[in-house]
This record gives sequence, structure tokens and C-alpha cells, in this order.
Amino acid sequence: MIGSQLSPREYFNLCSEAFEALDLDSIETMGRHIHSAWLDGRFVFICGNGGSGANASHFCEDLGKSSLDPKDFNNDGMPRLKVLSLTDNTPYILAWGNDEGFERIFVEQLKNFASPGDILIAISGSGNSPNILRAVEWANEHDMTTWGVTGFDGGQLQQMAGHNLHVASTDMGLVESVHLVAFHWVLDDVYARINQVGRHESSEIRRAA
Repeated sequence: MIGSQLSPREYFNLCSEAFEALDLDSIETMGRHIHSAWLDGRFVFICGNGGSGANASHFCEDLGKSSLDPKDFNNDGMPRLKVLSLTDNTPYILAWGNDEGFERIFVEQLKNFASPGDILIAISGSGNSPNILRAVEWANEHDMTTWGVTGFDGGQLQQMAGHNLHVASTDMGLVESVHLVAFHWVLDDVYARINQVGRHESSEIRRAA
């Protein structure tokens, strides 16, 4: 826990360095992929463990509700983003974990819900969580678009996923914090694309995605 060794200013300076090192193209690409899923009626699945699981839930909630303009909340004709956090079905997770093994808690949900062309955003700070790797492996084999969201050296996930958002830090708390800030930008980008505001007012928005 690197913050135990640093002053608040030193810690936040380290966070700033992590942000500066991010591949911004990858973050923008994630926004485009999620927008394309909305256009095509595809599902976006998100999963993670521990703090990464909390980020998965947070990102899912944001994308499901806050990608909409509030004026469209009661507009049943407005398409909504199909997004599901695989961390949140507790009885399902406990049944698979208890009966068949914890490494199967995410992949077995994908087998029920996922289709070719859907997106899986798999979050693992270490990049080596077995249940994450198993889900990504299955998703790759079934023609899903896969994202690995990692820290440390990226682990196996960075090699396995089709696309990556990587935070080059060995402190898990810092990694998870940067992930969440990046997700908030992606949310805002998806909102802008869906509602054609800001940078995305062009009538060519579908083809640009």
C-alpha cells in the first residue's frame, strides 16, 4: 500500500504520473466500441473481483442509466444500452463457486447470456485472476469483443484480450482509482455519442464509430 509511505501530495503526484502514462487511444476506442454496441443492440458485459468488481458494478450502473439524456428516461422509443455486471448476481455466483469452482463464476453466466458480437470488459489489476481469464478465453472463442483492464505488468489478461486499457502501476489502489476515472470519461463519451452532443454532434456519428 504505497500511500502508507507517501504524503498526500506525493501520492497524488504518483497518480498524475499514472494518468500521464495512459494510452489515450485505448480509452477512446473503448468508448467507440460501447457506442457501437448500443447502435447494434449488442450486450456489454463487465466483470472483476474485489475492488475491480466494485468498479464493474459502478461502470455498469453508470452506462445503464447515465448514458441517457434525462429527458429520455420515460421515452420508451429511445434505445437503451444493454449492459450487465457479472459481479452482481450473488446467488448465481455462490452456486457456481460453491458447486463447481470459483473460476467458473463469470464464464457460466456468459454461456447463458452472451452472443457473438457482444462485448466483455474484464477487469483484473494483476491480469491473472483465473475466473477473469476463463471468461475472456470463452468470449474470444465465441466471437465476442474482449477488453482487458489491467495494472502491474498486465499479466496473462493483457496478452489474451483483444483490446487493453492498462495502468502501469504496482499499487492496486492506484490502479483501481485510475480505472474508475477512465471509466467515467468513457461514460461521458458514450453519452455524447448517443445524444450527439459536444464533440459528437455530427450526423455521421454512426459511421465514425
